Amino acid sequence: MATNPTTKKPAADTAAEETAEAVTETAPARPARKTAPAPDVVGPALPVGVDPVAVILAHHHTIDGTNYPPGAKLLVSPDYARRLRGQGYATPA
Repeated sequence: MATNPTTKKPAADTAAEETAEAVTETAPARPARKTAPAPDVVGPALPVGVDPVAVILAHHHTIDGTNYPPGAKLLVSPDYARRLRGQGYATPA
């Protein structure tokens, strides 16, 4: 049977424990989410020469830290619109 050759660590300094103050501070609240801005193109950038597509969200969705409620009408790139529809987040506008 193998033995453990390490020695025990010294006990913690009791004076350091006495000077440490108990932490009673509460964690800061989450910052309030921004409301949906004016209809700008959201999500991934549009490729050059491509027009944005309008979609209506079917569920709550957060894009770039902005919360969009169900029924919000957004302008997005055609590729992003296809992905949102495929995942069930959006319907054609």
